[in-house]
Amino acid sequence: MLDFIDISFLDILDILLVAILLYYIYKLLKGTVAINIFLGIAFIFLIWKITEALKMEMLSRILGYLLSGGVIALIIVFQQEIRKFLLMIGTTNFSSKRSFLNQIKFLKSEISSETNVTILVEACKKLSTTKTGALIVLERTNSLDFLTNTGDTMNALLNEVLLESIFYKNSPLHDGATIIRDNYIVATRVILPVSNSATIPSRFGLRHRAAIGVSEKTDAVCLLVSEETGEISYIKDGGFELYADYNELIDKLRNDIA
Repeated sequence: MLDFIDISFLDILDILLVAILLYYIYKLLKGTVAINIFLGIAFIFLIWKITEALKMEMLSRILGYLLSGGVIALIIVFQQEIRKFLLMIGTTNFSSKRSFLNQIKFLKSEISSETNVTILVEACKKLSTTKTGALIVLERTNSLDFLTNTGDTMNALLNEVLLESIFYKNSPLHDGATIIRDNYIVATRVILPVSNSATIPSRFGLRHRAAIGVSEKTDAVCLLVSEETGEISYIKDGGFELYADYNELIDKLRNDIA
């Protein structure tokens, strides 16, 4: 007679929590160089478990020492991602249903709508022709409530004309950043943390440093229009994302905020 595996409620809960943790790690590392390092570590861990199961003691010990001794190195390599993860947990408002659901977007169905990135790019193109400076922040997994409180709250459906009006040079709302969440403009005149990185070229001003700063501390992505050159920049994970044309930019945005 075959013995069935005894699975308890705690076993199911354990598997579910591990799945959620792995999902968050994937979201944090997706699109970065660190994802390749993570996959390499996962592969070594899998080989280690296989060698343990096959009683290959020498190889399993070597791999075990390699993984256990590399904890400090992993903290150094993934320090930016660890900071984002801790910030995400620390800024979660569990007393607010909406804020909590924003942290676990993969469980949401009808309570959110996909951001229309075509409208965003078209608005930036028009702002670019007039060299009108703009900074648009797109919220992803990390809640940006701690930033929206620094500006003027708004709950308007994303609209090309509205974006142009916000960043119009004589508009009282044009200073600071605009935050977009789930196809809605949720705040304007937002004050962003400024990056102090010495690697940023001196030709970039405060608007660029603010975009890089918020993308370093959260997983948000930014669209930026330079007031000096009219150039449209796409900033993600503390760096500039290159694109060949506007179609590629739209594809990158759709992939990153999906």
